[in-house]
Amino acid sequence: MAQTGSATVTRIVELELMRLRRQAGGRSTLTEGPVLVRVSDGEGVSGWGELPHATAAQWEALTSAFAPALLHHSWQRPTEAGEVWADLPWEPAVVSALDTACWDLWSRRRGSPLSQALGGERTALTAGVTLPRQVSVESVVTEVNRQVGAGFRRVRLEIQPGWDADVVRAVQTSFPFLVLQVDAGGRYTESPADLDALRVLDGLGLLAIEDPFAPEDLAAHTRLSAELRTPVALGRSLRSVEDLSTAIRAEAGGVANVDLTRLGGLTPARRAVDRAVDAGWQVWCGSSAVTGVGRAATVALASLAGASLPVEMPGAGSRGRDLTVPPVRAHDGVVPVPLAESGSGHGVDFTALAERVELALLMDADGVRETRRGRDARAHHDRR
Repeated sequence: MAQTGSATVTRIVELELMRLRRQAGGRSTLTEGPVLVRVSDGEGVSGWGELPHATAAQWEALTSAFAPALLHHSWQRPTEAGEVWADLPWEPAVVSALDTACWDLWSRRRGSPLSQALGGERTALTAGVTLPRQVSVESVVTEVNRQVGAGFRRVRLEIQPGWDADVVRAVQTSFPFLVLQVDAGGRYTESPADLDALRVLDGLGLLAIEDPFAPEDLAAHTRLSAELRTPVALGRSLRSVEDLSTAIRAEAGGVANVDLTRLGGLTPARRAVDRAVDAGWQVWCGSSAVTGVGRAATVALASLAGASLPVEMPGAGSRGRDLTVPPVRAHDGVVPVPLAESGSGHGVDFTALAERVELALLMDADGVRETRRGRDARAHHDRR
């Protein structure tokens, strides 16, 4: 691998977009499946990014506008790559996949770990896990027991009106020393009943109450934040650094869920961490990723000193084969930050990828050079 200085111009000469097949009810589907992005400098170095749940509209935007624009653009640092999308309609998840791939490529070209390229300092991260709603309170406790047994130190419970304080109390009774936070998903209102429920949660010693109200209702979050002792966390309302700045000025919370896919990639996510910390907010790095490619980028981001709360990771018993080598997983509740290898520190498992890729477009500055579908696409990646 060639060592290059930070002033060396990078130009993407080849770009591959791989739409992955996922299983839904035992049947293959391309609807809202993950997409992997590979960018190459033509010298044998590639960087990878992930678009977790690509809709048909996002796939169209990626293939027809965002990816072709990058193939006509040169940059010295990945922070400059985003200039090419400035005049395009804002598609944060699409931009995130390309931005992350550029950061991965740039750090691999420099021979440096992605975490250090971003300014990260930590070598290991405490892992947290999110549990969706279960069929009963008993099943919640059973599932929490499995995650605690796997070493997770923080559990995030999804709640809604009528399914909140009793669930938290049941978990706390069985695991009194476990750090708990809740994700309300915007399901509450300022009705008297809902506000009473949130006040009860405030007395349970939670790490944070996330997104109690609709994302666009910052005023309601501000009023609740002024009343509760428990920090209000914001995630779904943060689609840009500007959104975060607005929330900080409104005093609408005290914790930021920084998800690089939602914010538009590593470049704005790094700025968001700094902005939150400067305002005295706590930060945890959530993740929309469904493959190790996206999770590896989240780990690199979470190595920043300001991202002090546990990073989101797949829980014990998560299904599906990871697409990275080594897999991006927590071990006894801790996630290592790769420092011995350049880039994300994880390679792509092409054997596993070959089982999943359903449509692949290979592009250069002249347009789509090759299209492979179904078995042809999988056979191609199986030979790599």
